[in-house]
Amino acid sequence: QAFFCLLLCIPWGSSCPPSCQCTERAGAKAVLCSSRHLEEIPKDIPRDVVFLKLDANSITRIPSNAFRHLSHLEEIDLSRNAIEKIDRAAFRGVAAGLRSLDLSGNRIRSIPKEALLALKAKLRLANNPWHCECALQEVLWEARLDLDSVRDITCHTAPRQEYVGKPLLQVLDAGANFCSVRQRTTDVAMFVTMFGWFAMVVVYVVCYVRHNREDSCGHRDRPGPLPSAQAHAG
Repeated sequence: QAFFCLLLCIPWGSSCPPSCQCTERAGAKAVLCSSRHLEEIPKDIPRDVVFLKLDANSITRIPSNAFRHLSHLEEIDLSRNAIEKIDRAAFRGVAAGLRSLDLSGNRIRSIPKEALLALKAKLRLANNPWHCECALQEVLWEARLDLDSVRDITCHTAPRQEYVGKPLLQVLDAGANFCSVRQRTTDVAMFVTMFGWFAMVVVYVVCYVRHNREDSCGHRDRPGPLPSAQAHAG
């Protein structure tokens, strides 16, 4: 009877990762994996989880489809890890329902804008060694950032030394535009390419004209038949 009772108490189809604690908050399932020395996102997270805490671990990467099977997920806390790389499709499958995503306090220098701009979640990106570039600027303008943490998004590196160490918002308010820099670079590359093709066409035309002129001169200077040959022909 005790064994039968134990079977009835087991939450079938909703296992909990061995290094985490699974509980409920206001009727919603929460998986708590804080400070568990994790180096990657657990594979066996229950599908019905709503709140997922993975903060204060040693996770270095968020791979594609890391949370795709967690269709009920609303909040992810990945703060204070060692995350350096986030794949473009890292949050595929949860973009529509996710309400909060904390990536603060990691080692993120750059991030594919496609990974974040599809999200409707409120983002925390502070205290990362950001390289200030166009993608980060677009995230700042277009994503739903947590307003209290925006001022802590600082340029660890930047195209110009004068921006280093300054908050990104302050740099942009001063008139900087990292996307226009990329556009100018693209325009210069296109101009150089077009000039190269134009130069090739000009060289080809010049060589063609010169070759035809030399052939014409050759025909003009070629000696006619000897008089004896003309008489014999007559």
